[in-house]
Amino acid sequence: MAASNDRAPLAVRVTPNAKKSAFAGWTADEKGRPVLLVKLAAPPVDGKANTELISFLADELDCPKGQITLLRGTSSRQKTVELPAAFMDRLPK
Repeated sequence: MAASNDRAPLAVRVTPNAKKSAFAGWTADEKGRPVLLVKLAAPPVDGKANTELISFLADELDCPKGQITLLRGTSSRQKTVELPAAFMDRLPK
């Protein structure tokens, strides 16, 4: 198990305005790296989708919200979040 200070980046592609927030599978970016697809029940306005993404990931991974950081993509559908490496194995397969 990873130490509590080990952090891992996670590429996420979000689809806002979904009926409910849910994982939608995996895809790959242009370099073949894995990207988690997430549908969000929030509009892409005033940071609501970013807030919903962090809340959704925290709830689904049973991880404290304060441990999830949005690194890149605040105004894009393609985002990079950072979370404790110990929670990476809780992501859907």
